[in-house]
Amino acid sequence: MNSAVRDAQLEKPLSAPLHMQFDYTRSVGPVLGRFLTALRGKRILGIRGSDGRVIVPPSEYDPVTSKPLTEFVDVADTGTVTTWSWVAKPLEAHPLPHPFAFALIQLDGADTAMLHAVDAGSPDAMYSGMRVRARWRGETIGAITDIVCFEPGENSETPTTASDSSGEPITILTTPVKLEYQHSASFQESYYLRGLKEGRLIGGRTDANGKVYIPPRGANPTDGRPTTEQVELPDRGIVTTFCVVNVPFLGQRIKPPYIAAYVLLDGADIPFLHLILECDPAEVRMGMRVEAVWKPREHWGYTLENIDHFRPTGEPDADYETYKHHL
Repeated sequence: MNSAVRDAQLEKPLSAPLHMQFDYTRSVGPVLGRFLTALRGKRILGIRGSDGRVIVPPSEYDPVTSKPLTEFVDVADTGTVTTWSWVAKPLEAHPLPHPFAFALIQLDGADTAMLHAVDAGSPDAMYSGMRVRARWRGETIGAITDIVCFEPGENSETPTTASDSSGEPITILTTPVKLEYQHSASFQESYYLRGLKEGRLIGGRTDANGKVYIPPRGANPTDGRPTTEQVELPDRGIVTTFCVVNVPFLGQRIKPPYIAAYVLLDGADIPFLHLILECDPAEVRMGMRVEAVWKPREHWGYTLENIDHFRPTGEPDADYETYKHHL
């Protein structure tokens, strides 16, 4: 391969699948709590608004008057598709592992439509106005996923003895959140990420008199000029501002207390967020000189996580006047 072709390939933007996933936990309140508790008993509840309409899922406040709503109404687990969209290639987080439709379904007894999956077999079997019924899970927990999906059908298959009277009311809901997408990096992101893979920190600026941004931006935010010049920076700098993390949270990898700080590298004009370790959190301060601690080379990838953390260098603190415009 000649050097021209090799250089051209190196300039191609990097692209990779990105997966984001976390569990979102929230309190549900008296209205959604009662709705979820009913789902555990294989019942669906709506709520009546001031204009007489039955809203499903129930709303806490009236869409007309904004006043709290309190009149719950049982609705059927059968209904009519009002509109739909076919999912030909389901993702891992989708409710069904095979092609299905997401549809707005107006349940019998309701005046609004709710979103759920319809297992219709093929897009040719889907149409607005089709009649569907709920397919319930065998073991319900008090979540919208207690309804596996809806399927074509006119009559409910839910036992008439369904009830939400057993067990404690649902007060907390944990929802898994997952996002998958393909990210293609910009030219500036690409050379920054390639630099990290080689253990280098590369920023960008517009010209010799421009500000240096790391990670580099596509253009200078103050005048819009493209950041065409690449600038390699040292892995040393100062702490500008910081936060002492004392509160534990799900998925935390470091035992509190520890420091999350903005680090301004020497020669850069904007700081980035990273960890400060190998010191007592009470000793961290604005202007403190720090240096990067890199992971072993065999663990390097196209990520700032190649730097495990920053640690104090023991050098004298920077004067506030030298970084006050970079906070």
